[in-house]
Amino acid sequence: MKYLISWTIPQDTFTASASRFLETGGAPPPGVKLLGRWHGMSGQGFAVAESDDGKAMYLYRAQWADVLTIQVTPCLDDAEAGPVIASLLKR
Repeated sequence: MKYLISWTIPQDTFTASASRFLETGGAPPPGVKLLGRWHGMSGQGFAVAESDDGKAMYLYRAQWADVLTIQVTPCLDDAEAGPVIASLLKR
């Protein structure tokens, strides 16, 4: 399953979050594959990750929860969502 991850860096944790990112590269834990990550100039960022392990995704979020405001949302790509939407139209 794919996950859309979005975060905001609060001003009071900017130094701590930047230091952690530079030290670790922001690598996810085993069981999570990072597909892409983008850093906005506004202090917001977005990533797409893939995992079949909900606990590993929870760990990834928890590892950053003390310095970032994070949202993790399971998501589907067009090829996955299309058949679901089509099935609704057949009702």
